[in-house]
Parts: sequence; C-alpha cells; structure tokens
Amino acid sequence: MRIYTRTGDKGKTRIIGNDVLYKSAPRIESYGTIDELNSLVGVVIANLSDENKVLTEELTEIQQLLFDCGTDLAVSPTDKKHDFIFTEDKKAVDWLEKKIDEYTSKVPATQVFILPGGSKTASNLHLARTVTRRAERLIVALMQEEPINDYVLKFINRLSDYFFAAARYSNVLDGVEDIKYRNSKPVFR
Repeated sequence: MRIYTRTGDKGKTRIIGNDVLYKSAPRIESYGTIDELNSLVGVVIANLSDENKVLTEELTEIQQLLFDCGTDLAVSPTDKKHDFIFTEDKKAVDWLEKKIDEYTSKVPATQVFILPGGSKTASNLHLARTVTRRAERLIVALMQEEPINDYVLKFINRLSDYFFAAARYSNVLDGVEDIKYRNSKPVFR
C-alpha cells in the first residue's frame, strides 16, 4: 500500500467526503492541530516520570478521543455518508470533568495564576494545554465559516482544563511545587 497520493504536491489534500482543500484551509488547520496535539500527548506518555505512570491509561484514552475529534473535523460539511464518531453519548466531557475535579481536590488550593512548569511531566502537560488552546481557537475560526461537530469543540475546551489540572497533579506526584505568577491578582475562586 502506498502512503503517498501526490495530491499534496500542489498544496492540497482530500478530506472525508472527497472534497479537495488547500492544506492551509481552516478545516485542515483544525484537524492538523488536533493531530499535532495527539502526537504531543504521545511524547507526554513516553516521558512520564515513574510517579506519573498512573496517567498512562487516561492519556492513551485521550489520544483515542483526539483521533475521533480529528476524524470528525475532517468530514466535509456536504458529506451525507459519514456520521460523526464523537458524540455526547460517549460521555467523554463528563469523564474529563470528573478527572479535573479529582485532580483539583488533590492539589493545594490557589487563587493566582500558575507558571507553566515544575516537573518535566507537568511542563509537558502545560505544553499540551497550550496546544489544545490553539486547536480550540482554530476550531472556533472554522466554526465561524462552516458547520462542525459542536461536541468536538466542547471536548477540546474541557481538555485544556484537564491538562492544567493534570499538570498541577503531576507536580504533586513528583513532589514539586507549582510556581505562582508573582504579579497575579486573585483570579480563581
């Protein structure tokens, strides 16, 4: 099986539904950034500290869900043959919210901004959070031009919160204190 199509030689790619778009199109930027995020989560998993190996299974599940998100973003709005994979009945957002609540209950309370960093694992999780936020911005830009699977946006929004909570929790697991932003006014209540 060939993995190259030569369509990209002219700066284009084919999406689900057979539309051919420029690789700079908002739809391609959106699911391409989800793919980047998925790869970054793979890097996070590969570099988990021994204390943070407990996150492996859920991070792998997040990779599966990100693949579903990317697939749904790659579906042409004119395609009538493919149903969305990523749906609310899978309860992925609920699952993330439970994880966020669980990790928030296990870290010191804070009312100020936290600098991205701490342990290596936490730093990688903060990087995943910022890539998630970029993906979210791109999905919103796409949504303003064409229909999308709204549940993908909801999941991605919650995923950035998950990465923040998981980063703080990973610092706790590694015995490293969060670094507070020195000029922060109280922001969290």
